[in-house]
Amino acid sequence: MNGRSVILDELKGRKAAALMVDGRLDDFLIDPADDQPGPGAIYRAQVDRQMKGQGGVFLTLPGGGSAFLRQAKGLAPGQALLVQVTGYSEPGKAVPVTTRVLFKSRYAIITPDAPGLNISRSIRDDDLRDHLMELAHDGMDAAPETLGLILRSACATGDADEIAEDIAAMRELAEQVLADVTGGPELLVDAPDAHELAWRDWADPAPDEVVEGFEDHGVLDALAMLGGAVPLVGGGTVWVEATRALVAVDVNTGGDSSPAAGLKANIATARDLPRLLRILGLGGQIVIDFAPMPKKDRRQLEQTLKAALRADPVDTVLAGWTALGLFELQRKRERLPVDRGIFG
Repeated sequence: MNGRSVILDELKGRKAAALMVDGRLDDFLIDPADDQPGPGAIYRAQVDRQMKGQGGVFLTLPGGGSAFLRQAKGLAPGQALLVQVTGYSEPGKAVPVTTRVLFKSRYAIITPDAPGLNISRSIRDDDLRDHLMELAHDGMDAAPETLGLILRSACATGDADEIAEDIAAMRELAEQVLADVTGGPELLVDAPDAHELAWRDWADPAPDEVVEGFEDHGVLDALAMLGGAVPLVGGGTVWVEATRALVAVDVNTGGDSSPAAGLKANIATARDLPRLLRILGLGGQIVIDFAPMPKKDRRQLEQTLKAALRADPVDTVLAGWTALGLFELQRKRERLPVDRGIFG
């Protein structure tokens, strides 16, 4: 199966979506099993209490839920404010939120308090950029001066009427939500489900087909392969295991005993690791135990890892090497960790 295929299905009553690229699983999304707030949800929350020493404030969400907002100077208990969920919380912890609310869709992102009209840098055709700027001006002509607009890379292949409709819909939603700032805690915009996220974020490049049924398109088999040792190009294997404190990655050379075996397995891991972390929904602190190799090869390995992460949609920071020779990453927790038992 060549090309880009988006496959939609449900697993144990939860919406899920898979992206297959040339027959290989490239990304995977699944809804939470409960009512856990997902990234993108917008709330009118209420300030609860400042947390001195932690640099933030706890907020009250609807139903007695709790959120944590960093860098919250000048807020008073009982004050209402609009916040957006930025990631999934760990068990027993408050939901991470920000006051920098964005209204994001397939083609358009409305940016409150960040005025201006912007077009994705990946769109390089001057004539197309001029046409998109005309659509942007028309769509934001009578909008409040505090609202900005970003046209996403999917606009390169999008229909002009659909882009205009998307701009209008996001602008209308933003104006409605931003005007609803008084009252008690309330959910104002729900987080997108897995099928909506697939439609929104897997549009560039546009998929060749959108179909249904994981079993019929090899998705379940591809997921099952991630349950243990994942084979690497060249014969090595990599294990990716989540603990409560961190994600541990272990690289093995397999049967290769040549002098360059460690470097080859490590390079293969660096190229495939962003895909594995995306599919498994893993973030936070990530510690990699690379296979033994000469220290002189570390720069080449780091460059390979940087290049692989540059194309990854999840923000990841390379922290570097530890005294024990491990490599550390810090990755945003914007994906739901996948319970491997759901497809086992």
